[in-house]
Amino acid sequence: MSKYLVVGAGLFGATFAYEAAKRGHQVDVIERRNHIAGNIYTKEIDGIQVHQYGAHIFHTSNQKIWDYVNHFATFNRYTNSPVANYHGEIYNLPFNMNTFNKLWGVVTPQEAQAKIEEQRSLLNGKRPENLEEQAISLVGTDIYEKLIKGYTEKQWGHSTKDLPAFIIRRLPVRLTYDNNYFNDNYQGIPIGGYTQIVEKMLASDAISVQVGVDFFAAKDDYLKKYDHIIFTGMIDEYFAYSLGELEYRSLKFESEELDVDNYQGNAVVNYTDAQTPYTRIIEHKHFEFGKGDKGKTIITREYPKNWHRGDEPYYPVNNKENNALYKQYKELADKTAGNVIFGGRLGQYRYYDMDQVISAALNVVKSEFGD
Repeated sequence: MSKYLVVGAGLFGATFAYEAAKRGHQVDVIERRNHIAGNIYTKEIDGIQVHQYGAHIFHTSNQKIWDYVNHFATFNRYTNSPVANYHGEIYNLPFNMNTFNKLWGVVTPQEAQAKIEEQRSLLNGKRPENLEEQAISLVGTDIYEKLIKGYTEKQWGHSTKDLPAFIIRRLPVRLTYDNNYFNDNYQGIPIGGYTQIVEKMLASDAISVQVGVDFFAAKDDYLKKYDHIIFTGMIDEYFAYSLGELEYRSLKFESEELDVDNYQGNAVVNYTDAQTPYTRIIEHKHFEFGKGDKGKTIITREYPKNWHRGDEPYYPVNNKENNALYKQYKELADKTAGNVIFGGRLGQYRYYDMDQVISAALNVVKSEFGD
């Protein structure tokens, strides 16, 4: 039996801790925040499960991962269908025939395709080299200007000409009247919120959990004390930024309790113009189809911002420069980190959806335990 320290009580760390405990190992989990569940933490307010760190919709086409997460919660049939607000004009997302009809008045897929082809022709067949060119090649200039450019530049803090094309390649574009954002086979939100999933994962007698604990306050002691450490924080912070800072995007959330049943009619409304300082407003009760106290709702405005030390890092900025720097940190970790395994969005410097986080954690479990 080995003794493991898991640094971070988010989904990656909790999945590993659960699997290690099942195999008879002792696991101590420490978390810098004052609660478990990381960015998927939900808290009940006015009978509403409030997503404290932004909207989280579980979606996957991996049957194994869907079955796995359903061991810990019952999921509702929520379908992600955000809308875009551009200076008061409302458009359906993802880009589909409803969007094209509102924008151009087209009715048939052939008409929509012809309009897109006409607008993408300015690229002259050029292979897209940045996000702007990729967006135009997918949906043309009108949608790019109204529904992509302003939102994306707010989100990432860079010109779309300086962002890599791959960020938008997975964006669905449909020539059908279908507002379902995801193409995955399974999606939903756990009835009663996400926090319960991590609570159940960490409920074993073989797991101890401490919140409000900073790994770096006693890093050397932890390294000596434990056989193995699963580190889910920032890999560059672990090495004291010795090779330089990786780039992250942070977020500011402003939540408000309102004395109305229904504020905006949808769980997620994206504000796609450049002038509105926030990217979206979330109305949490719509994730569970209006469940909550009558005459009350909770909304959250989401403001992207540059990350500075001390801020919460939410998204790695996976451009060429940052990926090259991460590769150097990965090489340093392989050479010097010894009993430390890096995991999750921050430890592996990758944009993961929730199903990918679980899958990545299970891959580490398989590598570590061989089963």
